[in-house]
Amino acid sequence: MISEQLKSIIRDGEGLTVEFKESRSKLNKDVYDSICSFLNRNGGHIVLGVRDDGTITGIDVDALPQIKKDLVTALNNPQKINPPLYILPETLEINGKIVLYLNIPESSQVHSCNGKIFDRNEDGDMNITNQSDAVAHLYIRKQSSFSENRIYPYVRLEDLRSDLFQRVRKMVRAENPNHPWSVMTGEELLKSARLYQRDYQSGKEGYTLAAVLLFGKDEVIQSILPQYRTDAILRRVNLDRYDDRDDIRTNLIESYDRLMAFVAKHLPDPFYLEKDQRISLRDNIFREVAANILIHREFLNNYPAKFIIEQDQVITENGNRPHGHGLINPSNFTPYPKNPVIARFFKEIGRAEELGSGVRNLHKYTRIYSGGNDTQFIEGDIFKTIIPVTPQATQQATQQATQQATQQAEKQELIIDFCEKPRTTSEIMEFLQLKDREHFRSKILKPLIESGTLHMTIPDKPSSPKQKYYSQIGD
Repeated sequence: MISEQLKSIIRDGEGLTVEFKESRSKLNKDVYDSICSFLNRNGGHIVLGVRDDGTITGIDVDALPQIKKDLVTALNNPQKINPPLYILPETLEINGKIVLYLNIPESSQVHSCNGKIFDRNEDGDMNITNQSDAVAHLYIRKQSSFSENRIYPYVRLEDLRSDLFQRVRKMVRAENPNHPWSVMTGEELLKSARLYQRDYQSGKEGYTLAAVLLFGKDEVIQSILPQYRTDAILRRVNLDRYDDRDDIRTNLIESYDRLMAFVAKHLPDPFYLEKDQRISLRDNIFREVAANILIHREFLNNYPAKFIIEQDQVITENGNRPHGHGLINPSNFTPYPKNPVIARFFKEIGRAEELGSGVRNLHKYTRIYSGGNDTQFIEGDIFKTIIPVTPQATQQATQQATQQATQQAEKQELIIDFCEKPRTTSEIMEFLQLKDREHFRSKILKPLIESGTLHMTIPDKPSSPKQKYYSQIGD
């Protein structure tokens, strides 16, 4: 935010979406009450260093670092604000005085502060903890506003994939050896991650759309959201159609894996040192891109998410509930969480950065990766991201694709030899040391069957659990 815009907010005074706190040498005790009430209502602006009457008093320069540290620490502490959130205070100078500006987004969750629930009206922050009707209406409004909270009471634990629970436990343990999810049962994990909720209007309770998207079996996801898919497309030579494609219709965890595999297949990873340590520019950029296209989208929108690699750029598109329209400035924007529950889940498993910081890192590394060009973020009913790719990178990618095609041919030769004797899907995957069953079926097994290289032992029942595959050598 530029100082002129903030001056205008201060001139208009306090109201439903504006709150001032003097906080000259330390934080006002009730600042977190206001943050909580803004999260629970419509979001808004909190300015520290300004009196209630709009007089700019400023924050002591010596106290500023500690105030910012206290804010960030408290907002990430579930004992203070629950669920916790990430908000980056912005330091601005107005009339020679330092103020801190907080742009609070509307949240999809009901938040509490020190165990109390606050809501907002024109007169300020209201403690509604003991007002059961007000709390119920707050939950109802949140559940109707954010599709990830939609409850499906007939979804059962057996409709979710038990193998993904074990995988998530390993992932969170890698991030934090003492993470509580690592020792929870599947049901406990789902409740801890807020993937099991109660509708205070109808009284129904159950697993949410977020739970289905993260852990659901493919057939369950498609039954609930038949339009849901992520389309990964390579379009460098055949501009009218595509050179390669992965039609991804699986859970969000494995969708991320498939997108990153598509990136590794078709985009180069140039050598780059940061503080004497090599880092992957490609992975740092596209981990963020893959996470964004999966978790910051409106899942009830029929528009399919798209990830398109072209000659000189990568474009992503996904359905959106916009909070504005037009080009976003990555160095000066306030992120609005589209699906905070899913976003928090991805953060816990190490698949996403804090909201806002990841986009800024993406902007930073893209400039290096593309030779000085910027990523573009375009907000609208369809959210669009454009990541520039240099011609040199395209040439590298072509060479890399040729190498990968050679490796793929070698892999097929290994399968043909291995399947002289009929083998199950699990046996072939174990032999090749592969883990993504859906990718193996669609990208490796299916082409071999369609080309007549592999045969099924039970051709009349392709999905039989007793199915095995054998090569022409053994035919």
